[in-house]
Amino acid sequence: MFVTKIEFQSGDRDVLEGVVGDLKSDLRQKGVDWKGPHSESPQTHRVPLYSSIGPGNQFDSWAYTVYSRHVEIHGSEQIAREFATQGFPDSVHVEVEVNRKRPLGQKD
Repeated sequence: MFVTKIEFQSGDRDVLEGVVGDLKSDLRQKGVDWKGPHSESPQTHRVPLYSSIGPGNQFDSWAYTVYSRHVEIHGSEQIAREFATQGFPDSVHVEVEVNRKRPLGQKD
């Protein structure tokens, strides 16, 4: 059996929640075995801004927040593949990880 982990990240919380909400609805409708979505604490990043490359030309840093959610799909490889390869908004970063799980006691 395969477990597909799909992680979504975005600086736009509303878009992220919409994407994850649509995924949840589709997974329920198809009767797929899944877990999530799981939330992680938002991460705030700061980027220094400069008016030029000389010393003393720094503006206030630009700060932005990244929100993350992840979902695990158990089995249902074809459905997991469909969800992982569908088009997502440009503001949502998607990472997919596929792991093979064997029942306890099963040998290669």
